[in-house]
Amino acid sequence: MKYLHACFLRKRNMIIVRSFTILLLLSCIAFKLACCFSSGISSLKALPLVGHLEFEHVHPASKDFGNRYQLLALAVLHPKSVSDIASVIRHIWMMGPHSQLTVAARGRGHSLQGQAQTRHGIVIHMESLQPQKLQVHGVGGGPTPFVDVSGGELWINILHETLKYGLAPKSWTDYLHLTVGGTLSNAGISGQAFRHGPQISNVHQLEVVAGKGEILNCSERQNSDLFHGVLGGLGQFGIITRARIALEPAPTMVKWMRMLYLDFAAFARDQERLISSDDDKFDYIEGFVIINRTGLLDSWRLSFTPEDPVEASQFKSDGRNLYCLEVAKYFKLDEDGKDVMNQEVKESLSELSYISSTLFSSEVTYQEFLDRVHVSEMKLRSKGQWEVPHPWLNLLVPRSRVNEFAKGVFGNILTDTSNGPVIVYPVNKSK
Repeated sequence: MKYLHACFLRKRNMIIVRSFTILLLLSCIAFKLACCFSSGISSLKALPLVGHLEFEHVHPASKDFGNRYQLLALAVLHPKSVSDIASVIRHIWMMGPHSQLTVAARGRGHSLQGQAQTRHGIVIHMESLQPQKLQVHGVGGGPTPFVDVSGGELWINILHETLKYGLAPKSWTDYLHLTVGGTLSNAGISGQAFRHGPQISNVHQLEVVAGKGEILNCSERQNSDLFHGVLGGLGQFGIITRARIALEPAPTMVKWMRMLYLDFAAFARDQERLISSDDDKFDYIEGFVIINRTGLLDSWRLSFTPEDPVEASQFKSDGRNLYCLEVAKYFKLDEDGKDVMNQEVKESLSELSYISSTLFSSEVTYQEFLDRVHVSEMKLRSKGQWEVPHPWLNLLVPRSRVNEFAKGVFGNILTDTSNGPVIVYPVNKSK
């Protein structure tokens, strides 16, 4: 019995010693990491920057438009120059992987799943970049016009500035209060993409801060791998600090039209016909799904005029799945231009199979048309309905499967009124 008791004590003591050794080892690791972390913060604070690193008030950078993820950053960099961004990234690279510091570039924070955030890392507030005057080139019939802009510049500001010269970018997003670097890191798709391609297809050159802190210029001919990696690269191949954007002559006015379909196949067929035409029938083509919406056409009357008011007043949208084709035709503000445009629109619409009583139209300035979503934003903000979760999903569906997709999703999954937009529009793969 004494022997067994002695063995038991020895085993218990060994377990205690091992436990103590493991605990001591873990404590040492934790202490070492804490020292490295503290040392990392100190070294970051010591960086000579034109701007500054904010370590206290980081909460605004811990949310995004999706409003579903909150990742608290270690610090937010407010750069005043591109060299500030390069210095911080170079410093983190030199610290090595043991620092575990990550970096996220943040424009307007319009990501949906925390992509503009980083837990215990560095968020770069791109709008803080020292604003430089937008440089518009090729005005007055010179070479192909373009504009040089900061990666933190807003598209709405680019629109305002380029319109002063009678020019504008070719391709847009539906919402313009976003940064250049943000949309070019994704794609930038809107109703013009069927013709011009997304925004990333309309860039001549980029300035990028790469992963080791190098400041590089890239284009189709220079550092082309980096150029194509960064465009649509979700910020994983470098941070866009400057971009050269293609421009074209800007219209002054837009004829904006909406019309409804009961059958998705007919709706999709007409969209495909419009984007496949060699003629420039329309300059903007989108569409959306409407599910069991009461008084739909009455709400349209706030901004649009029905082609046939009597017929439109008798149309009922309740309890139906409807598909809205939305198109726009650009024109110059002169009588001849407007008459020609109206004739072209009439001929183009005659080839489509929409419900005739549901044709609505409006004439607005080019700027009002492009900034249309901002008007809706202001209304939602006034009602407290903007700062809500946005569990959005973006899909590219092949033409061969789109009818099957529509039948399964719009016919079976979405059966009640949808409070959010369900946007459906065609793009050419070649663009």
